[in-house]
Amino acid sequence: MNTFDPAALECLAAIVEEGGFERAAQRLSITQSAVSQRLRALEAQVGTVLIVRSRPLKPTSAGYLLLKHTKQMRLLRADLERDLRELAPSSAGGAREEERVSIAVNADSIATWALPALNDLARQGLPMEIITDDQDFTHEWMREGQVLGCVTTVKQALRGCKVVPLGAMDYVAVAQVDYAKANCPKGLTQHNFRDLPFVAFNRKDDMQSEFVGKAFGLKRVSLNQLFVPSSEGQVRAVLAGWGVSVVPELLARGLIEQGQLVNIAPQAALPIQLYWHCWNLASEVLDQLSAALTQAAQEALSAA
Repeated sequence: MNTFDPAALECLAAIVEEGGFERAAQRLSITQSAVSQRLRALEAQVGTVLIVRSRPLKPTSAGYLLLKHTKQMRLLRADLERDLRELAPSSAGGAREEERVSIAVNADSIATWALPALNDLARQGLPMEIITDDQDFTHEWMREGQVLGCVTTVKQALRGCKVVPLGAMDYVAVAQVDYAKANCPKGLTQHNFRDLPFVAFNRKDDMQSEFVGKAFGLKRVSLNQLFVPSSEGQVRAVLAGWGVSVVPELLARGLIEQGQLVNIAPQAALPIQLYWHCWNLASEVLDQLSAALTQAAQEALSAA
């Protein structure tokens, strides 16, 4: 089996993660010409193209495999750094950019329970990178080998990975109190939902239509939507009177108790089951990540 140059592998990863050769060169503190040379040498060794020179740049199937291998090597180095820090604290310096341990977490989990779960690991110096995406799409980051683990709605584990049920995140439909009195005094109904603007996360977010469809037994739902790509931003938009939104109950609970928001569909709720996926590797760092996220989810989310 070929032994691949770690510097060339990190060069490939930098090109993908930074989105281009110039920024990869800046990150690695080498020239853009050196980045190209390392990539060409790696492609020659593998015997195939690893990067599609498109806009944006995209790895080929072989490129994704090597990217996954690079992430696994980073995890091994993170384990080594952790062990060295315990044995000889003075011997473990600050983590380099390429040592970062990447996971993909949906925005609603980041806004509610996931970040507190990682507090201890961050304080211990674990060099994490958290990538955010819709919960239905975080799994793709795992499939492409760009992260070590992900929080997702997908139940089926990928080959070489393991999956743990986390629990269900409950979603509710909310509006600012005065807005609700003026625009939907009887709450959200099958007669007025088409007249209300819904604040959604982005165009991939189908949470709003899924909630309305389930609440009123509709197969197809067309909504008037505004897009705010932040869970907290969605709530702030609702508080400002932009419209209504379906958000995590965990995020809205305090504002409902304070009388700033009102649940406009108390008869309906949408539980979304979440799962933690990670590579099936022997790694103390990965085990710590898994344990921290699993425990926090069990405390914050509804039972599966």
